[in-house]
Amino acid sequence: MTKIVFMGTPAFSVPILEALIDKGYDIAAVVTQPDRPVGRKKVMTPTPVKEAALQHQILVLQPEKISGSEEMAKVIELQPDLIVTAAFGQFLPQKLLSAPRLGAINVHASLLPKYRGGAPVHYSLIKGEKETGVTIMYMEKKMDAGDILSQRSLEITEKDDVGTLFERLSRLGRDLLIDTLPDLIAGKVTPVKQDEEKVTYSPNIKAEEELIDWSKSAKEIDWQVRGMRPWPGAYTSLNGNRLKVWDVTPLDDDTDKEPGTIIQIEKERFMVACGERTVVQVNELQPAGKSKMTTTAFLSGVGSQLRVGEMVGDNGN
Repeated sequence: MTKIVFMGTPAFSVPILEALIDKGYDIAAVVTQPDRPVGRKKVMTPTPVKEAALQHQILVLQPEKISGSEEMAKVIELQPDLIVTAAFGQFLPQKLLSAPRLGAINVHASLLPKYRGGAPVHYSLIKGEKETGVTIMYMEKKMDAGDILSQRSLEITEKDDVGTLFERLSRLGRDLLIDTLPDLIAGKVTPVKQDEEKVTYSPNIKAEEELIDWSKSAKEIDWQVRGMRPWPGAYTSLNGNRLKVWDVTPLDDDTDKEPGTIIQIEKERFMVACGERTVVQVNELQPAGKSKMTTTAFLSGVGSQLRVGEMVGDNGN
């Protein structure tokens, strides 16, 4: 029986771990990030992968940093045939990558060499991609640069956001891994090198990228909002107060107003001028200190003083 050490952290990783268990692979240990304080009360919370592993009574290791740690020594001592990672969140040192006889492989949420890095799902939405997918790849010290073992794609719909796409890609990655492993173990897979001329990157999202730039087109703003939902969230400002924007619809309307200008207010919606003379309809938002609400609730409450001609964003942002 193939002995595997699995490394993963968020909900994305859980279906992949559970599929390996269901298929009868020997999961010698699960390595995941340490418990972290969550919420206003800072309750120490285990990762979704830790919770899943404990349900199956699998050994859990939680190094703050895997390189040089006692947990790394433990993984090597277990002598796994294979290491499988899925959104683990840490680099693996060469000593660890070289330890299993079948190597270390990763389930990456993009069609490599596109979007190497920590936020491929966010970037596929922010950039307005029509298609994304998953890649099973050998791991090496350079981030996401290893040879490709298999890939599978899916269409991005106009309703997708980070949350829905993570779920769909997790299931796709699970199925692709389970289909790939038998051939990998049997030595029937021919790895394919990535085309370095086609490499693009998706670094972790920076705080300034959450700010809506109203000079962009309505379509680009829709991509940004969906590419930041449900986390970390896109925002603008109104009268100096932060206003998170949860859902918008690009309209076919045309406007000559300055980007950021509120050009129309109705009972259930308001419209904002964007770049390239385009218009976006705001459907759902969240004022600072309030819960997420529909535009209807906003306009009948804290936003009741909103007037046509007012600006959202500071200096057009």
